Amino acid sequence: MLSDFDFSVIADSLPFLWSGLQFTLKLTLTAMLGGIFLGTLLALARLSSVAPLATAATWYINIMRSIPLVMVILWFFLVIPLLTGAPMGAENSALVTFTLFEAAFYAEIMRAGIQSVTRGQVAAGYAIGFSYSQNMRFVILPQAFRNMLPVLLTQTIVLFQDTSLVYAIGAKDLLKASEIAGKNYNRPVEMVVFVALVYFVICFALSYTVKRLSRRR
Repeated sequence: MLSDFDFSVIADSLPFLWSGLQFTLKLTLTAMLGGIFLGTLLALARLSSVAPLATAATWYINIMRSIPLVMVILWFFLVIPLLTGAPMGAENSALVTFTLFEAAFYAEIMRAGIQSVTRGQVAAGYAIGFSYSQNMRFVILPQAFRNMLPVLLTQTIVLFQDTSLVYAIGAKDLLKASEIAGKNYNRPVEMVVFVALVYFVICFALSYTVKRLSRRR
């Protein structure tokens, strides 16, 4: 059966597949950085003593975590242009959607990280004269990030895998690029096998990194 495979088409398609992989990596990196930033703000809001702020953050996190990602992708791509009167485009829509969606998951990770910092560390920060914001910036958040780093990276692996869902709106990620190349060369199976191997190698490397980091803690 393998003798029927023509993997030479993969070499011919590498520049095209690389452009798709570039967008996949860009989407992953943007959603990770933006999601962690917004997620940290959401975590702080959820832990805030200001009731309206904590309630709003809780509702946002719970709603986003309760809706399938593909529905959120389609909603932003189809509904937002109807409300604004301006199309976002598949790639821009994907970048915004993933950042806002992943922020809810990173928020819960960061909330757990913040709460994992011992009360003694918090009290020590206040004892040396830090304000709440200074204590959060210099004492609590650095420790929270360090404590949650393996979990943050694990969520990023899930994020990388989920980027293939932008296929639903036609954004040219790695999966979409492989589909187009497969049709052009009439070799869809070879392309799917190659893309699956790329996803496996990247996810395996990230998983190995997470495991090494977990052992060092």
